[in-house]
Amino acid sequence: MNEVDFSKKLLVSITGKKEKDWKEKLEEINMLGIKEVALFLELYTKKQRQKIYNALLNSNIKSIPLVHIRHDMDKDELKFLKNIYKTKYFTIHEINFQQNDILKWNGFYKNLCLEMNFDNFVSKKIKVEKIDGFCVDLAHFKVGMEMLNKDFEYVYKNKKFKKYFDCNHLNGWCPKTNLDMHKIYNLNDFDYLETLPKFVFGKIVALEVFNSINDQLEFKKYLINLLNKKFK
Repeated sequence: MNEVDFSKKLLVSITGKKEKDWKEKLEEINMLGIKEVALFLELYTKKQRQKIYNALLNSNIKSIPLVHIRHDMDKDELKFLKNIYKTKYFTIHEINFQQNDILKWNGFYKNLCLEMNFDNFVSKKIKVEKIDGFCVDLAHFKVGMEMLNKDFEYVYKNKKFKKYFDCNHLNGWCPKTNLDMHKIYNLNDFDYLETLPKFVFGKIVALEVFNSINDQLEFKKYLINLLNKKFK
């Protein structure tokens, strides 16, 4: 079996909730000449997203394999990202099934990946078999694994279907609170990854942290070493 190389899987990401957040990260990306990133749009309105798209067109970025989308995004936005930036995975939440948001994304079902919560509730409307599969948020999975909750069970019972596990969100985890962390202060916040089963790791792993791109690049070095050892 060939060894897994996470240097080819792990992406830094444009994240945030204010205009300055994405602007600062995009400025770093341009200064560093980074051409491939992940993009988290969940916290940005349509007006804000249009500014992001315009800025992307004037950036160094050539590829955005994973985009975390928002309930009010329309098919034209998905088409733009897929056609211009070759986006393969559009990650969504459980609520998007419950509110039937996925109906307006018909035609993109093979690109949709479900991120589970850790609220110990899985609606009967959630049918992962209707879409590409899961985007396992690795910290969410760790929380669920500690609780043995219904969200964890829903993912775990599908472990035999390798095709369902294509991509991931990666953030920190706090053992004291059993919660995910989107602002990282210590590299040890990632060490929980050593405890996770290998089947949850996909082809693309996107950092979902609010830290700067420079910080993310440091995290990436640590994570590549940690995960390459895990899969050796």
